Amino acid sequence: MTPYNQQIRDEIVRVTLPGLILLSQSASGLKLRHAKIRVAQGGNYLSSFRGRGMEFDETRLYTPGDDARHMDWRVTARTGKAHTKLFREERERPVFLSVDARAPMFFATRGVFKYVQAARLAALTAWSAQRHGDRVGGQVFTEAGGVELKPEHGRRAVLHLLQKLVEAEPSNGAAASPGLDQALARLVHHARPGSLVFVFSDFRGLGTAGEFSLLRLRRHCDVILVFLYDPLESQLPTSGRYRFAHDGRELSLEASPDAAKVHAGRFAQRLEALTQIARQHRMRLIPCLTTDDPLTVLRESLRISHTNR
Repeated sequence: MTPYNQQIRDEIVRVTLPGLILLSQSASGLKLRHAKIRVAQGGNYLSSFRGRGMEFDETRLYTPGDDARHMDWRVTARTGKAHTKLFREERERPVFLSVDARAPMFFATRGVFKYVQAARLAALTAWSAQRHGDRVGGQVFTEAGGVELKPEHGRRAVLHLLQKLVEAEPSNGAAASPGLDQALARLVHHARPGSLVFVFSDFRGLGTAGEFSLLRLRRHCDVILVFLYDPLESQLPTSGRYRFAHDGRELSLEASPDAAKVHAGRFAQRLEALTQIARQHRMRLIPCLTTDDPLTVLRESLRISHTNR
């Protein structure tokens, strides 16, 4: 095998720092969705965020402490009850990227490993955030634990996150189920209110505790779930015998129409459950195959977000 072919193979199964740095060029045209946060302006209180403009959002019932200068007198006169105006402020905000590096993420039958795809998506997002002046931080977690990085400004913050992505290794033999729930619980404590939070994962082992953590997170942050999966995980072949390598061992699979049907049904149920969680808690869900172009996935998804805003 030539050095060039070896490099191509390495880029499929593992993350390299030069490869993630190179994505900074591709991220130049990527624009993150900056959700506008509703705030009630009051008195001489100074926001700790750098403002990017104010515009009217909606009217609600007046509550003690609201600035009288923003009373909506028309609605007050029409309803007989005091109402105040709310405004939306587009702010500089932290972008927090949570990346799943558990053992199931180091798998693919086509394209690249799910973890490699997740790392590329995270790198593109981080470079875009840095280019637009936002603070970048993140979390990289395995079954055994993880590391959280406080959001900071500048290229150094992005490089710090990318280095953690390169260093991540799964903990073989550890229980996968509690790993995701525990990581999401830590995420709640590390993602500051007002953050734009991305979670890159296959969401295997997501339990009730993990869903509750996502709900808590969504109360104060905008959350985007990026669901990574391999084509084989959604649809098995209907015939033939297939061999797979796993942890130094070879596994064989005897395909059949019945097995394929059961397998597809289980995947559909898992995807539907995740879709319902996202819809119920007003989070965005972005599916991404191991064969997809990560830049196209982000660009198309964020374009749709802008269109629907």
